[in-house]
Amino acid sequence: MSDPNEPRNPIARWLYRYDRMLRLGHEAEVIRELRDEDDLFLFMCFSEMLGVPNPVSYHTLELYPLIIEEFHEWHRRMGMEHSPLDHIRCC
Repeated sequence: MSDPNEPRNPIARWLYRYDRMLRLGHEAEVIRELRDEDDLFLFMCFSEMLGVPNPVSYHTLELYPLIIEEFHEWHRRMGMEHSPLDHIRCC
């Protein structure tokens, strides 16, 4: 099965395949790092509700409606069966 983005030129095709080979081992690591950053961001947004003082609460207050849908995935990934917050029911 060939990649539709693969170039037709033999040299460009070889360089494209070489680049894909180099990226292959790092894609999972990059995805994991992005997920960890996302977890930290969600923790910063919801930390006050968990009892941890939030130094940026004023700036994150506007974001709650946008990230409430991601909260369910986050607390499941953190190992919590149900939402740890009484006033946010997502399960």
